[in-house]
Amino acid sequence: MTRFIVAPQWQGSSSSRAMQLIDGAEAVAGDLPRAATTLLEAPTEAGDAQGSRIHRMSALVRMRQRIEDAVRSADETAIVVGGDCGVALGAVSAVAGDDLAVVWIDAHPDLNTPDSSPSGAFTGMVLRGIVGEGEPLLRLEPGIDPARLVLVATRAWDPEEEAFVAAHGITVVSADELSSPDALADAVAATGASRVHVHVDLDALDPAEIGGVAQAVPFGARTADLVASIRRLKETTPLAGATLTEFSPASPAAAVDDLGTILRLIGALA
Repeated sequence: MTRFIVAPQWQGSSSSRAMQLIDGAEAVAGDLPRAATTLLEAPTEAGDAQGSRIHRMSALVRMRQRIEDAVRSADETAIVVGGDCGVALGAVSAVAGDDLAVVWIDAHPDLNTPDSSPSGAFTGMVLRGIVGEGEPLLRLEPGIDPARLVLVATRAWDPEEEAFVAAHGITVVSADELSSPDALADAVAATGASRVHVHVDLDALDPAEIGGVAQAVPFGARTADLVASIRRLKETTPLAGATLTEFSPASPAAAVDDLGTILRLIGALA
């Protein structure tokens, strides 16, 4: 069984469309089974940096704890639906361990530090927090070993992120490689992990596949390839949890155009 936790957090985003993430999360929630879905209340205020280099940090810290508590209290495997990518921190925190791999399916690696981030938005730093680096209130302790990260369909890099991946030899599975469903499963198996958390940012998909993302990046993954790869991965490595984020429809009415694609991905994860 699967528990769905909907977390309409927008405070981690750098987009001018950030608050449309609320509309996206609520649109997805409307198509999830009500009895299996928990809707978390996101902080209404923007929040402040509290002297850090992370915009709206106070709201992000509060939401991290709410998500972590909700995932820990779930009787089943939890899929957290954002909101922005920052929701992955609380979701991974709740299931972290030295046997866990993290698959990061995202056009962006989100591996900046507060010092290297060009935007100050936490969405560009969240995976760095998951490996245990960055702002103390927004990181795992201990973090996930970088050797147990697998980046998928990643194609928009900042210099600090490229350097981090090269220094740690992190595996990157390209969008084209997903045409073989075994590519992702084999990459996770090579980490030696016995469980996996799968994070999906919808901008990992090619812009021809989905319209409701704020930062579309060309040459992304095909929905069919990604669905097949996730299903194959689950056959080889138990799913500890998942996140699906960054649905930012232009309007509530426009959300329906992408829900078929999103529900296919959720079906693969669930």
